[in-house]
Amino acid sequence: MPFVNIKLTRESTPITPEQKKALIEGATDLLVKVLNKNRATTIVIIEELDMDNWGIGGNSVTEIRKKS
Repeated sequence: MPFVNIKLTRESTPITPEQKKALIEGATDLLVKVLNKNRATTIVIIEELDMDNWGIGGNSVTEIRKKS
């Protein structure tokens, strides 16, 4: 049973239900096509994380975006 966890930063413009549906369908289609996995048992979870809870190179994404 394949399990895909997509983690994205929570933005000022939220991800729409339609975009989430497309991500879930796309990830599922990829596993079915590339790895011949069973669509019915493929799990996809989308997690939206606050930018303060995501760090790169010792800095939060919030700090990085303020600098750019």
